[in-house]
Amino acid sequence: MPRKFIKRYMPDYATIRRQKCLHCLGTLLHNPALWHLNRHSVAGAFFVGLLMAFVPVPFQMLLAASMAIAVHVNIPISVALVWLTNPLTMAPMFYFAYKVGQWMLGLPDHNFDFELSWNWLFHGLDHIWQPFLLGCLMVGMISGILGYLTVRFAWRAYVIHKWRQRHYQTPAVGPHS
Repeated sequence: MPRKFIKRYMPDYATIRRQKCLHCLGTLLHNPALWHLNRHSVAGAFFVGLLMAFVPVPFQMLLAASMAIAVHVNIPISVALVWLTNPLTMAPMFYFAYKVGQWMLGLPDHNFDFELSWNWLFHGLDHIWQPFLLGCLMVGMISGILGYLTVRFAWRAYVIHKWRQRHYQTPAVGPHS
C-alpha cells in the first residue's frame, strides 16, 4: 500500500507520547501495533473506524480510539474514518441505516417530520428508535467487514504486484548470461 503517503499524514509516535493530556493513559499507547502500518493493523482500523462511524452518539472518535486500543489496530486511521459521518453526510447515512432497520424488522413506512428540538427527541424517537439502532448496527458491521476485506485484498494485490514487478525486472545473473 502507499505506506509513505499515509505516514506523511499520520502523527509522529514520539510527539503523541510527549502530550501531557495523554499521560493519564499510561502505557496503553506504547503498543507498536497502534501506530504501525501493516496489513493487519490497517485492515482492523478500517473495521473499527467504519463500525464506529455508524454509532449514533457524540464522541465517536473516543469510542474508535478506545476500540482500536482494545483490539490493537492503528489508532489514527480508526479515528480518521469516523469522520465519514460529518454534518454533511450524517443525515443521509443515518436515514439509510433507519431504512435498513425498518426493512429488517418488516415495519411499514412511518412518515415522521424531523425537527431539531428536545420535544422531538423525546417523543419523535419513540417510533423509530428500534429500526434506527438495528440499522446502525447492521450497516456499521457490514461496512466494517467490507472495509476490512477490501483493505486485506487490496494490500495483498499490491504486494503481489510489486513482487512480480521486482521479480521480472531483476536481470538474470549467472554463468550463461
